[in-house]
Amino acid sequence: MNDSRSILIFDTTLRDGEQSPGASMNLREKLEVAQALIDLRVDVIEAGFPIASPGDFEAVREIATVMRGARICGLARCSDQDIDRAWEAVKHAEQPRIHVFLATSAIHREFKLRMTREEIIERAVQGVRRAVSYCDDIEFSPEDAARTEQDFLCQVVEAAIDAGAKTINIPDTVGYAVPEQMAATISMLLNRVPNIDRAILSVHCHNDLGLAVANSLAAVAAGAGQVECTINGIGERAGNCALEEVVMALRTRADVYGCTTGIDTRRLVPTSRLVSAITGLQVQRNKAIVGRNAFAHEAGIHQDGVLKERTTYEIMRPEDVGLPKNDLVLGKHSGRAALADRARQLGFRLSGEQLRQVFEEFKKLADKKKEIYDGDLTALIEQQLHGGEQEEWQLAGYQIETGSDGTPEVELTLIHGDERMTERLQGGDGPIDLAFNVVERLTGLTLQCRDYQVRSATFGRDAQGEASIEIEHDGKLYRGFGVSTDTVEASLKAIVSAVNRIAAEQRRQTRQEKTATEG
Repeated sequence: MNDSRSILIFDTTLRDGEQSPGASMNLREKLEVAQALIDLRVDVIEAGFPIASPGDFEAVREIATVMRGARICGLARCSDQDIDRAWEAVKHAEQPRIHVFLATSAIHREFKLRMTREEIIERAVQGVRRAVSYCDDIEFSPEDAARTEQDFLCQVVEAAIDAGAKTINIPDTVGYAVPEQMAATISMLLNRVPNIDRAILSVHCHNDLGLAVANSLAAVAAGAGQVECTINGIGERAGNCALEEVVMALRTRADVYGCTTGIDTRRLVPTSRLVSAITGLQVQRNKAIVGRNAFAHEAGIHQDGVLKERTTYEIMRPEDVGLPKNDLVLGKHSGRAALADRARQLGFRLSGEQLRQVFEEFKKLADKKKEIYDGDLTALIEQQLHGGEQEEWQLAGYQIETGSDGTPEVELTLIHGDERMTERLQGGDGPIDLAFNVVERLTGLTLQCRDYQVRSATFGRDAQGEASIEIEHDGKLYRGFGVSTDTVEASLKAIVSAVNRIAAEQRRQTRQEKTATEG
């Protein structure tokens, strides 16, 4: 390719990415991610599926109302109710988009929709036309396009464009395609659909076979102008095309693809860390671009080569994706302004109250640790992000006795409003299991632990421990997060953090019920 094409980056972290099990976000967290995506300079933010729930609708509407700098998109099926709801959610956006979809593959037509080809085309056209009556930026997706017959796919695409769709997205909904097939599909549509010049071709690839990025790049090479992706590749099942990977592949191999994006690549690592912190989905160490080991060189021959000439073993510069050159940043005499500045470099925007609370925790940590690393600061900020709910319950103190030959014993003191409550129990399957039992006694909640992880925030014997926990209560999953140089204390903080999320959800439900009754 001789002429450089600009590829639009359509981020669906807040919609498809949130469908990862356990990755649901509240409104405040979605706003944090939306701001990070705007700072990253994505072109389109798919903020949610407004018809799915009142919470989804509220989040899309708030993002559309508050955020500026990207197109804000709401997803809708090809039904009047869905499309009307999507428009209500995005209508205050600076650049609103409605994304309508309808399945087209034979297996979906027969078993899910029970519709003929003619009915599918008619429904698609009706949906696009209704969306166009609200705004002129309409995207249409023939769901499961990768498994749709070519002749029929061409007919649906042509009809959707005639109805007013300006973007046609080709989804590999179940991650079934391979790169050669995806490239051939894009080429086929460009060659056979007579009005294709009136629309941008997009691609949305899932990662069930580990080919989402490869398939997306193949589509770009064949002529696609938009890639739909998520931060860290999160999403349902095996996830989606990873934004950071496809962006850096296009940048690093511009000689092959001849394409550019508007992404500020220096925001990739900070945005990755933010999304990981908010969703609780940890990035694997060897993950491309943003993993902890992505630019680590342990083999002696590699280290020697990099020291002599970086390009011997590095095809990208760490600083180009947002990795700081110097990890050692702050000490006990550092001020609030220095802390806020470093937080911004790490990808976090802290409000006044958030900064105050993080600064307090930072000062406490600085008294315990001589050297404060980026990982330590990130852990403190993550704790604040996870603890952003009103703290109905607070950990006031604890005593734990355990040993290889003894019976575990745990005493916890929690503060609830003005009441200080203490409970002591013996037995259980270790101190953490016993701590769950004590918290259940004190709060009156039934808690089932579904996931529990402890990891080091940095390195060294005095490193902070990060504890993340996933609790099931009344059929719903709630995450908790805790940080401390004492891993037991971090675990207890994580349990209490999850309990506060349960309490916040109960308050929200009570408000909704009260509003419905008054209405």
